Amino acid sequence: MVTAIVLIDIEADRIPEAAQEIANLPGVEQVYSCAGDVDVVAVVRASTHEAIADLVPGHISKVPGVLRTITHIAFREYSSRDADDAFSIGMQA
Repeated sequence: MVTAIVLIDIEADRIPEAAQEIANLPGVEQVYSCAGDVDVVAVVRASTHEAIADLVPGHISKVPGVLRTITHIAFREYSSRDADDAFSIGMQA
């Protein structure tokens, strides 16, 4: 499974509608409106890099109001639970 984080700039008056349209696309797992350099961040998962390459320019970028996307491909996932589990190995109560 390939995970991508997509940073999305959207016309100001279309942010809520565009974000919901993006969230409804197959392969889009989470969409967040945010403050900062971009308007929306989407977490996308697909079976192949080619599927990401189709989803972002072929669907996300074509949502009305979307001005620009920047896509980051994730290599590895980390979580606090993973770190907690690693540090607790061999420690039993």
